[in-house]
Amino acid sequence: MELKYTKIGDYKLPILTLNDNKKGTINKYGMLRFDYLKQHKKALYTTLLMNDELTNHLVSVSKNAENLLNNLMESYKKSDEKLSEKNKEIKQLEWVKLMNNYKNTAEEIILNELIYTENV
Repeated sequence: MELKYTKIGDYKLPILTLNDNKKGTINKYGMLRFDYLKQHKKALYTTLLMNDELTNHLVSVSKNAENLLNNLMESYKKSDEKLSEKNKEIKQLEWVKLMNNYKNTAEEIILNELIYTENV
């Protein structure tokens, strides 16, 4: 890596630019991963930051978490007949309780598998 400098007054300052990162948004799961790395895995956080890979890593975690959440929720809907559209109209509160329960379960799986692990 070659650094280029510009002279400002009596000083030579490096011209620093960032590489083009992945386009995407960092959602709730990406921010949770960011906080986890910053507080508990400082060496990995610093390495990702210095290699300009932190944003790519967080976008990747965000996408993987969203995909896993969608897949888990779809499988829960298919496996439980109480989550049918007919039951949604008849027993709304029971349907909402079940959906919230399944969503909490899916988010717990995501947190354990993607956010708070070493290998992501």
